[in-house]
Amino acid sequence: LGSQPRGSSTYSTTMAARVLCLALALAPAAAFVATQPSRAGVQVEATKADMKELAEANPDFLGSSLGLWDPLGCLSYEFWTLGNEATIGYLRHAEIKHGRVAMAAFLGYLTQSTPLVSGPHKLLPYKGYEPGLTPPEQWDAMPVYAKLQIFVLIGMLESYGEILEVHYCNGGLPGYYPPIKGNRPELWFNLYDPFGWFPEKTEEEKIRGRQVEINNGRLAQFGILSLLSEATTPGSVPALKGLIPVYEGNPMIPFEGDFSIFS
Repeated sequence: LGSQPRGSSTYSTTMAARVLCLALALAPAAAFVATQPSRAGVQVEATKADMKELAEANPDFLGSSLGLWDPLGCLSYEFWTLGNEATIGYLRHAEIKHGRVAMAAFLGYLTQSTPLVSGPHKLLPYKGYEPGLTPPEQWDAMPVYAKLQIFVLIGMLESYGEILEVHYCNGGLPGYYPPIKGNRPELWFNLYDPFGWFPEKTEEEKIRGRQVEINNGRLAQFGILSLLSEATTPGSVPALKGLIPVYEGNPMIPFEGDFSIFS
């Protein structure tokens, strides 16, 4: 996220109510992660024909009306000489992962827009915090070391997610994140269901959960990009016109206010 002068932006009660209503209306289902990779009910080593069948099997509107959508023909590619089926496994895993990140980003943007988060605090969340900042401005106000800690944590979780008995490029279940609790001293919880509250699901419930998660992830990608587009280019998303405070930085340059590699 880019930087800008620390101007103060306030939210009215009406705006807060709208944001909360939108968050509740579009709140996604919890991300699905299986306890063990399983071939039952899900195609793990898939060809392009299998992907068409899998897309059309989704009973929701997009699955039943649009079916397989691959305008760039990516399902016919071979990345890094992996072969076509391994490439399809990579693309399926990437879509699920991007959907999960987008769901977290979308709900995070809405949460950070509420007075509960952006309002005054008796105990400052971080050095440099100012009340009334928009979500992108809140990121700009964070110390660079705090931002780097977040990126290091993301990198650690990414690396742990690649340690799989059966990799998603070699027939493993796309979207599966392994248990990590106890693998290292600092890993006290699993990323999915850290407190063990979720009941065990039937295979049918798991299949339906995957379909719902993919749909919600796709919707969330549109959602977070719409919020950022309207913030940086007012009027670019007519449905959000006047609802999203203007942001003068560049959301694609996360350390714009801290350092530049190319200047």
